[in-house]
Amino acid sequence: MQCIRRQPKRTVSQENILLEQSRRVAALNGIRLGLKDDKDLKFLLKGSQLLKVKSSSWRKERFYKLQEDCKTIWQESKKVLRSPESQIFSIEDIRDVRSGHKTEGMEKYAKDVPEYRCFSIIFKDQRKNLDLIASSEDDANHWIAGLGKIIAHSNSMNQKQKLQHWIHTCLRKADKNKDNKMSLKELKDFLKEVNIEVDDYHAKKIFQHCDKSKTEALEDDEIEEFYKILTERKEIDSIFQTYSDPEGFMSCQNLVRFLYEIQQEEDAVVAAPALIQRYEPNERAKRGNAMTKDGFLMYLLSDEGNIFNPSHRKVYQDMTQPLSHYLVSSSHNTYLMEDQITGPSSTEAYIRALTKGCRCVELDCWDGPNSEPVIYHGYTLTSKILFSDVIKAIKNYAFKTSPYPVIISLENHCSVDQQKVMAQHMTTILQDMLLVAPVDGNKSQFPSPEQLKGKILVKGKKLSRQEDPINGNNNLEAEDVSDEDEAAEIEDESVKTKVEQKGKSDTLKLAKELSDTVVYCKSVHFEGFDDPNHPRAFYEMSSFSESKALKLAQESGTSFIHHNIRHLSRIYPAGWRTDSSNYSPVDLWNVGCQIVALNFQTAGTEMDVYQGRFQDNGFSGYVLKPEFLRDEQTKFNPKSTTEGTWGTKKKLLIKIISGQQLPKVNKSKNSIVDPKVTIEIHGVQQDNNKKQTKVIENNGFSPNWNEEFTFDIEIPALALVRFVVEDFDMSTKNDFIGQYTLPFTSLKQGYRHIHLLTKNGDPYSSSTLFVYINIQDCD
Repeated sequence: MQCIRRQPKRTVSQENILLEQSRRVAALNGIRLGLKDDKDLKFLLKGSQLLKVKSSSWRKERFYKLQEDCKTIWQESKKVLRSPESQIFSIEDIRDVRSGHKTEGMEKYAKDVPEYRCFSIIFKDQRKNLDLIASSEDDANHWIAGLGKIIAHSNSMNQKQKLQHWIHTCLRKADKNKDNKMSLKELKDFLKEVNIEVDDYHAKKIFQHCDKSKTEALEDDEIEEFYKILTERKEIDSIFQTYSDPEGFMSCQNLVRFLYEIQQEEDAVVAAPALIQRYEPNERAKRGNAMTKDGFLMYLLSDEGNIFNPSHRKVYQDMTQPLSHYLVSSSHNTYLMEDQITGPSSTEAYIRALTKGCRCVELDCWDGPNSEPVIYHGYTLTSKILFSDVIKAIKNYAFKTSPYPVIISLENHCSVDQQKVMAQHMTTILQDMLLVAPVDGNKSQFPSPEQLKGKILVKGKKLSRQEDPINGNNNLEAEDVSDEDEAAEIEDESVKTKVEQKGKSDTLKLAKELSDTVVYCKSVHFEGFDDPNHPRAFYEMSSFSESKALKLAQESGTSFIHHNIRHLSRIYPAGWRTDSSNYSPVDLWNVGCQIVALNFQTAGTEMDVYQGRFQDNGFSGYVLKPEFLRDEQTKFNPKSTTEGTWGTKKKLLIKIISGQQLPKVNKSKNSIVDPKVTIEIHGVQQDNNKKQTKVIENNGFSPNWNEEFTFDIEIPALALVRFVVEDFDMSTKNDFIGQYTLPFTSLKQGYRHIHLLTKNGDPYSSSTLFVYINIQDCD
């Protein structure tokens, strides 16, 4: 049996010294956050008892406290054998803090408690919400305001401040005996913490170089010297030296030259002085209208030094074209949090999709108890939620991320009576948001996203004698319409059995009240592409399974493009995707399909590409299709791009230079990543490509590759570029570290940083790639 050596008990004076040190560290971190002497921060650092709510029978008191790093929250746990790491969560993992009863859990289990004492922490990943009740209104306000301030101030820190905060936190963690000194062993532990494997010889060499006092321990200025060695960016130093004078200053004139020649910035003369004022920390340099190495690094790490064109972070495209001329960010079976067969349904899934920029959400509606329609995946064991609760969530979150229209895609399986309830809920809850009449008398084509700002449209079936929703309705109460039942397509034995037992009918009786909510998005079965002599009404739209749509794209690409100029097309995943996996949206965007619906809850390449496409145009959820996908005379076919001119072909050169602070994949102390980078091009078939760097062993903190790659891009307007960083493993599948995807047309040239995203699409605080980009016209 292995003996565990007990740590000697500290004296009262030792405990007091450590407590005072902890207070000083917390105060310093508060200053770094710009929250010096903030009363809410002080309250969180002291901590308080809160009631954690899990169900109607589980409501228990737990102690919560902000750690001295001002970045993590410690939560008390009564679980046996719970690891210390599992009792901590990071502020960076929080998406939102909601006051009152604004989650399903609070709505169900805390209605007996006044709203002013309740709040919920919403996490970025798939973690469950943390529903909490404070003992008083003041305590709740401290938590809500304090967390809000830390999140806002952390987000506004520049990359250098984030790096400094992170490294000092890791240094503090490595300082096991809390004496504010660093022994050689603690230095080696620290290096592992920040993801670098250094052999004993090199660790000792760094240690001896910094240990000027020869005390066998680093402290104060010696630790700062170690910090400088660690964060040195030699690759940036060499670029800076090319444009700076012997005294270490880059004049405004030389910065203009760098911006114009290397960064391809057309407004370099105007931009240079502004960049100096914004990023230069040295007051002497700023007064002399020059930049130091630190200012240059801060610029390259800023939004202006980002690979993504900052002007594309705002809506910059023409938003006055017909709705059918845009790609629309769209979600499939939006209510599901996990798989398609047994997973939970939740209003939270709608909130997450809408805050990710989604503009088309899906509601599968079935008869529920007490005459209240419910939403779930029919014939399956997925849980049920009230239709009215979903409509409330849509109302509250529809326009928080984007002002442009939201489409509610209804799959209706309800009786006529409950359809009337659905119509009533939409009318009374959404009120003026619900579009119930044509815009500005527009009867020949779709209105534009600009005209539909702040409006919610319903996509669904329409009574046949109301064939023309644009020119008024008649008084028919209800009649049979063709049924659309995507759930019945699921390739699952239990589902197939239930469909057979139900004796599925091809028709459904539709209530006039529900029919009246449909104006511009009338669902019809696809009967083939338009006969030019008998064109279908523009507001008629069809839904296609991914396999049917891909077949049409392959066999009749140009006809599909023409169809999608005038009509909306919605695509949904194949019935065999019961695990909520996704298909690539790219081939369907290439033929102009607008509503390509993906399972937003499932991370992976497809969702990365999706979010990459829609971060363009101000993350508005609407991206204007290229001109050749909107031109009624177009002959474009993505299968054979040689016939015609679809924009100038480009040669893309990418140099992967280095990486910074890549996260640990395996949390084990001794695990260090072996990173490699893959560059992928997603576009028309001729452009699809993939190239990768060599593997850098045992260095996730500052790997250097210095490798160049070139790609020929036939159709730049349809291409996306994805950068993926993985931890190489010889014996098993590589582990995902981070990625970033953007449209080719949003690439900035020159030396740029790529700010990596997690597998769920959220930004890491300081994990980056440093690259060089050059784009030339092909001869």
